[in-house]
Amino acid sequence: MRLQGKTAIVTGGSRGIGAAIAEGFAAEGARVVISSRKQQALDETAAAINARIGADRVLARACHSGDAEQVGSLVEWTTAQLGLPTILVNNAATNPHFGPMFDVEWSAWEKTFDVNVKGYFEATRQVATRLLAAQSEGSIINVASIFGLKGSPLQGVYAMTKAAIVSMTETLALELGHASIRVNAICPGLVETKFASIMVETPQIAARYTERAALGRWGQPEELAGLATFLASDESRYITGQRLIIDGGYVIGE
Repeated sequence: MRLQGKTAIVTGGSRGIGAAIAEGFAAEGARVVISSRKQQALDETAAAINARIGADRVLARACHSGDAEQVGSLVEWTTAQLGLPTILVNNAATNPHFGPMFDVEWSAWEKTFDVNVKGYFEATRQVATRLLAAQSEGSIINVASIFGLKGSPLQGVYAMTKAAIVSMTETLALELGHASIRVNAICPGLVETKFASIMVETPQIAARYTERAALGRWGQPEELAGLATFLASDESRYITGQRLIIDGGYVIGE
């Protein structure tokens, strides 16, 4: 029960990586609010997690992460329901354009940056501002990507947003460290989720990944939950500003 008594927000929590992290937190005693755009999907996920862990620790609240006003309302609602959130996982993401960068429509560009960058920043600002006012420690975990650390053909716009998240993580770690608010980034490789289905289900892309990864496979959402739980817990109190790669050895295999 490493997170007993703590309150967490996990964006993009209705499925995939976000849902796995939320379940990991709840299993360790945290009270968790999961968010995404669709309330019904959130309710179903929260109910399933609560049933598996045998406790009602997960609540659901719809929120469009690309809308700063809704993000603020999410944090305010969480605080009213469960108390000050001392853990934030920025995980909600979108990638509407898969193809050469020059082919992107501005609408897709703006949607990607609104959700993947502005959403992360505003959620962090909303939570960290409250933590500073309360003189409380906290842990902010940004789900970035290995594609934000290197050139990423066909995913260039998405990769740019993830590179921005890595930069934001490092800067905010420096700006918030004096208050013991830690900011770290998890950089996953290819993980089998609905979000990454085009990569997993396209043989040429999947093979390119698995052939270069030291473990010879892609990951599963639950394989990220342990690292997120560690970063959220007091066990990692001396870790901040880091980019932690969890990719089955893909980057080192290139």
